[in-house]
Amino acid sequence: MGRPTAILLLLATALFWSVGGLLIKWVDWPAMAISGMRSAIAALFLIVLFRPRLVAVNRYLLGGALAYAVCVTTFVIANKLTSAANAIVLQYTAPIHVAFFAYWFLGERPRRVDWLTLAMALGGMTLFFMDDLTLGGLWGNLAALMSGVGFAWMALFLRKQKDADPIHSVILGNLLAALVGLPFMFEYAPSAKGWLGLVLLGIVQIGMAYALFSIAIRHVTALEALLIPILEPILNPIWVLLLLGEAPGPLAVVGAVTIISAVTLRGLAPWLLKNRWAPAAPPPGDGP
Repeated sequence: MGRPTAILLLLATALFWSVGGLLIKWVDWPAMAISGMRSAIAALFLIVLFRPRLVAVNRYLLGGALAYAVCVTTFVIANKLTSAANAIVLQYTAPIHVAFFAYWFLGERPRRVDWLTLAMALGGMTLFFMDDLTLGGLWGNLAALMSGVGFAWMALFLRKQKDADPIHSVILGNLLAALVGLPFMFEYAPSAKGWLGLVLLGIVQIGMAYALFSIAIRHVTALEALLIPILEPILNPIWVLLLLGEAPGPLAVVGAVTIISAVTLRGLAPWLLKNRWAPAAPPPGDGP
């Protein structure tokens, strides 16, 4: 697989991820129960899809699984305790962590274009959610920040397994999240609409998304794996616009354009600038 295909997979990943906030709020069930059942469905889907073989558990596989479980569990909690805007914006502090730790952990030094993309994307998100980001819902905001930390380290650990098979970490992480959420599933049963939401969350928003992400991250850097899908925060409100008719304001439109420009810049920079700002060599593990 080449780099252009990996970028397309990451854009598709962002599309699948973007329905999460809407579906989580749609399911009337405790946050931990939603998280656990969503991950249980995702784990079953990924096992059937990939038919993974038994492998030895090493620190990178286990680290990726733990980071993944933290990421997906705290994101559901955040969506139940604060606004969807707060949850997604604060989760996307993840690229900052990766930018600072990728060189130490992976030997992948961020270039000027990475810092420019990160600054543009964060600025765009600030504009996009300026009217919605609030200081209320303290515990939800903290959960979203913790989800960002888990998101960052999940990307770092999955990238560390570029010469192995990162999907093993994703499957194990889903099993861990399902186990943690299991005790919260017996308070009451979700409605038929709730079960539909859970199936969509498990198969589409988690299963299909992370299937694509685990493939793509073998062919891009860890920072790129988070910067390219940063379109997710603007896709989420688009679903709200289409389904609920809530149109974004002028600042949101400017923010959306800024984020799209940042992602386009990062994706095209190696060709437009003749690799001047790209990494000195292709990330290890790339195929033809």
